[in-house]
Amino acid sequence: MRIGSPVSESVGFNQNMDLMSAGMGELHGNNPAHLAGAFGPAPDNDADLLDAYSRAVIAAADKVSPSVVHIVVSGRTSAEANSSDPRRRPGNNAQGSGSGFVFTPDGFILTNSHVVHGAESLEVALADGGRFSAQPIGDDPDSDLAVIRIHAPDLVPAALGDSGAVRVGQLAIAIGNPYGFQTSVTAGVVSALGRSLRSRSGRLIDSIIQTDAALNPGNSGGPLVTSRGEVIGVNTAVILPAQGICFAIASNTARFVAGRLIRDGRILRGYLGLGGQNVPLPRRVVRFHNLAADTGILVITVERGSPAEQAGVREGDIVVEFAGWATPDIDSLHRLLTESQIGVRASLAVLRQTAREMLSVTPQLRV
Repeated sequence: MRIGSPVSESVGFNQNMDLMSAGMGELHGNNPAHLAGAFGPAPDNDADLLDAYSRAVIAAADKVSPSVVHIVVSGRTSAEANSSDPRRRPGNNAQGSGSGFVFTPDGFILTNSHVVHGAESLEVALADGGRFSAQPIGDDPDSDLAVIRIHAPDLVPAALGDSGAVRVGQLAIAIGNPYGFQTSVTAGVVSALGRSLRSRSGRLIDSIIQTDAALNPGNSGGPLVTSRGEVIGVNTAVILPAQGICFAIASNTARFVAGRLIRDGRILRGYLGLGGQNVPLPRRVVRFHNLAADTGILVITVERGSPAEQAGVREGDIVVEFAGWATPDIDSLHRLLTESQIGVRASLAVLRQTAREMLSVTPQLRV
């Protein structure tokens, strides 16, 4: 074919199409129905178009979506109502929103603390369109979990699964209300287990589940579920500059915290009344005192009248042990100050200059 010869080019194209048509005609007798059959049999129903992955996501979404709620917060600036929220009006800092899910038939809803903390009023929208005022039941900023309650008929609770049985790589499905788009579903896998995440109160949240199921502002408080529709996590955070790095609080943690919030309205934790920072210890000191860790907590401040002051803790001391357990950092001490330690006298080992001092301290209820 010569360049600039459109007639020859057109003739060649038509000839090729004629040959193709002739071949199809010989095979199928020029019947258009047979032409479709050449590319495989037509599916009998929609189920044949869905692979196992699609069926798993659909089944989980159908099961859990009726339990997922949209929480509208009034009276303060919500962490979910930021400048990237297209529904937010300029200058309006009084309203925000997030997600949650019903986990008992009598209307208890689990969500994030940062979604509802400090709210003057809460309104919950169900998946069927019903709207109800919600009552705050308990709030725990240290674990970023909260429980609220509505009184509504025919609620469908979601089942809390065992996050301890979760495996890296298994299917994870997130359901929530990103930017107010109600009952949005995203899917991915469990990327990692046993992560730690710093709460807004400064405490460390352990046993965090990492997933690549997409989360956006407004997903906070919604469930992360398995292919069986069991909740294995409460979606809580996303690393905005990253792609597909999202976090959920493990369901086993949520089950414990929710139970305490319903019973007491808060999580009871021990309080010592000291402020400190993590510091390394000289190797010779670690060996001389046979310490379990090569770091400790340098006491920077001691609150007046606190259990730490009453025990004789001084600024400059280094806390290395509490109740027989090593305290290599502040987070490890936080983990030991549980409800069971409140009002119970315990040993507190500190390094004072080069000497090791054993003190006796009684943690109090933190108010």
